[in-house]
Amino acid sequence: MSRSLKKGPFIDPNILKKISKQKPEDGPIKTWSRDSEISPEMVGFSFLVHNGKNFVEVKINEAMIGHRLGEFVLTRKFIKHGGKMQRELEKKVSQNASQEIKK
Repeated sequence: MSRSLKKGPFIDPNILKKISKQKPEDGPIKTWSRDSEISPEMVGFSFLVHNGKNFVEVKINEAMIGHRLGEFVLTRKFIKHGGKMQRELEKKVSQNASQEIKK
């Protein structure tokens, strides 16, 4: 569900303060506010957005306007699917690659 148009987009006031004080070249802005919407004033800045464990750097460009900061930082690490069959397939692929290199 989206936010009411009457209220306007949510942008953390602390982020706005930091943007007004800082230049884009000064380094990333550290934030925990994943729900803040990206505004045109943020273009060119880089942010360190918290993903629950550590901070991930996000460089803001024009295509990101209107999205949230948290959309660009994944909170879960994908580890491949599979088990025994997947390992056997990977072995075959690596063996084929090593044989091709020897040729």
